[in-house]
Amino acid sequence: MTTNMTTTKSRVQASLDLYDRAEELIPGKTQLISRRASSFAHPVSPIYADHAKGSRFVDVDGNEYIDWVNAVTAIILGHADDVVDDAVRDQIGKGSLFTLNSPLEIELAELLIDTIPSAEMVRYTKGGGESCAVAVRIARGTTGKDKILFSGYHGWHDWYQSANYLVDPESGEFPFAGIEPTGVPKALAGTAIPFIYEDIDNLRQLFEENKGEVAAVMMEPMRSERPKDGYLEAVKDLCHANDALLIFDEVSSGWRISLGSAQEWLGITPDMSVFAKAMSNGYPMGCVVGSREAMEPADRMFISSSYWSDNIGLAASVTTINELKRRNSTEFFKEFGDKMAAALQDAVDSVGISAQVTGIHTAPTLSFDVPDPAMNKPINTLFIQEMAKRGIFAPASFKATMAHTDEDIAITAEAAADSMRVIMRALEGELDALLEAEIGREPFRRIVR
Repeated sequence: MTTNMTTTKSRVQASLDLYDRAEELIPGKTQLISRRASSFAHPVSPIYADHAKGSRFVDVDGNEYIDWVNAVTAIILGHADDVVDDAVRDQIGKGSLFTLNSPLEIELAELLIDTIPSAEMVRYTKGGGESCAVAVRIARGTTGKDKILFSGYHGWHDWYQSANYLVDPESGEFPFAGIEPTGVPKALAGTAIPFIYEDIDNLRQLFEENKGEVAAVMMEPMRSERPKDGYLEAVKDLCHANDALLIFDEVSSGWRISLGSAQEWLGITPDMSVFAKAMSNGYPMGCVVGSREAMEPADRMFISSSYWSDNIGLAASVTTINELKRRNSTEFFKEFGDKMAAALQDAVDSVGISAQVTGIHTAPTLSFDVPDPAMNKPINTLFIQEMAKRGIFAPASFKATMAHTDEDIAITAEAAADSMRVIMRALEGELDALLEAEIGREPFRRIVR
C-alpha cells in the first residue's frame, strides 16, 4: 500500500497530464460525469487508473489505493475477479457476438427469474440508463399512456432529462452544475415529472393533476436509508388505482442489499425493474425484468439492438450472479458493512470529532457537523484529499466488494482517523491552509421537486 504523504500535485502528475490532453480531445473530458476531476479532490486525487485487482487499483503514477467507489458500484465481487474473467475469456474463445441468438440469453433469463421477485420476463440492454429508457418505452406501450412520474436518477436519455425543462434555469437546480438539457427536445417537457420521495401526498396530487395520462412511476426504491414503513406499498396502491405501472430502478440498489435486490429486502414487488452495474461485475450489461402482464406487450414494440445479444455481458452476468449465490453475498455484505460502520464509529470516537456514521450496511457514510452549511463542500473535499494522500479512494461513503478484507477496514479506519484530525484543525480556523484541492462541485443532484 502506497502511503506517500507528499502534499503536492506531483504525485498524480501523469493523471493531470492525461486530463489536459483529454480537454483537447473529449468534450467534457470523461465519458461519465462522475469521473470528472471535480468530483473528487482535484488536483490531489488520481484521475486515471492503470490496473485494478480485488479491492485496490493502481493509478497511472503508480500509487495504490483501496477502492471504496468500485466503478460507481459496478464492481461487486472485486476488480478482475478470476472466476468471472475466466468465464469471459472462455466465451471470447467461442465468439463474442453471433449471427444467431445465444443460448446464454435463455440461461440468464431463467437465472434472473429465479432470483428477482418481480421477474417473469426479461429484456437485455448494455447499461442502466438504457435499461430505464427501455422500461419507459415498454410501460408507455403497455398502458397506452405517455407520462412518467419519477423520483431519483434514471440516466441521460431524453425521456428523463426533459424534466429539466420544468426547472427554472436560474435556480441552479439542474442535476449537474454547468450542464443543461441542451439537445433535449423541448416538446418533451411535461412528459416526465419528478415527485418527492417519501411524500405520498405529493405523488397523489400529481396523479390527480395528470389523471388518466400516467403510464408509470419510475423510482429508486431506497437510497441511503430504509424508507418509511408502508410508503412503497402506498406508492404501489396509487399506481394500480390509476392503471399505472410501478417500476423500480435498481441499477444502484441491486444485488448488494440482498440477492433479490432491494425489492426482496423491502418486501415489495413492483411491476417492472431495471438492473445494470453489479449484475456483471464491471462488464457492460443491463436488463429490464417484470411481470408477464407488463412485459409481454413489448413483443409488438420496436425495441432492438445488435449488441444486446453480446455474449460477453451475458456470460459475465450468469457467472457473477452464480458466484454471488455461491459466496453467500447477502450475509457477507451485512457482516462486512456492520464491521465497517463500527470501525468508522471507533475512529470518530477516538478523534473526538463531531460526526456521525449513518446509512444502511451496504454504504456506511460519514457526515461531519459543521458550524456553517457553506463549509460542507470544503470539508468534504478536504476529507477526500486527505484520504487520497493516505492511499484510500473514497468520498464519505464506503461501498465494499466481496474482495474487501478486514485489513482494508483497519487501514481505512486509521486513515479516516488521521484525516478527521486534519478536519478538526480546519474547523478551528486552518481550512485555507490545509485545503490543497479545488473545492469539489456540488454533489450530483437527482431531479426532484
